[in-house]
Amino acid sequence: MSGAWAWAALAGLGVYHGVNPAMGWLFAVALGLHRGSRRVVWASLLPIALGHAASIALVLAAAMLLGRVLEPRWLARLAGLVLIGWAAWHWWRGGRHRVRVGMRAGFWGLALWSFVMATAHGAGLMLLPVLLPTTGHHAHGELTLPGVLTIGGALAALAVHSAAMLATTLIVAVLVYEWAGVAILRRGWVNFDLLWTVALVLTGLILLAG
Repeated sequence: MSGAWAWAALAGLGVYHGVNPAMGWLFAVALGLHRGSRRVVWASLLPIALGHAASIALVLAAAMLLGRVLEPRWLARLAGLVLIGWAAWHWWRGGRHRVRVGMRAGFWGLALWSFVMATAHGAGLMLLPVLLPTTGHHAHGELTLPGVLTIGGALAALAVHSAAMLATTLIVAVLVYEWAGVAILRRGWVNFDLLWTVALVLTGLILLAG
């Protein structure tokens, strides 16, 4: 995947993560309602986004290191196996170990909670299929991949994904806090955990078959 499609995929994953209540907006709204302040909702979004970005960065750093010792095809197959394995773990055990943060959580507490939640969901793993076939350094405005993910490409991917995630989280949190209310989750919200598990498996199979 290269060019505009790669950027769109990175942004799309950010939007998906932003809409998913488990990634942060639900906690930001709950915290705002508990303290009776919309400013708390806004203030909660930055540490949540930073924690999410840190989890993504850790995965990209690992991919960069492995890319220096493995051929692209073997790195893609390894990523496929990890995606499928992570999906199995998430389906079997992930939902039983929710990280709980109190309503008095500070900046770093929120960031740590977001980091753990994003890591537990395997959020960063889903960026690898976008970046592995073409590595992320800039060439004529596109993402190109000679086989080893570069620092510049990783930072660009992280920036695009995180910006989309933060913007989406902000929009959803404000809409739910000001208008819809958290009761919307009881009126037919999508099962994002199930969709995410299926997406992990399908992406892993695609990488293994490639």
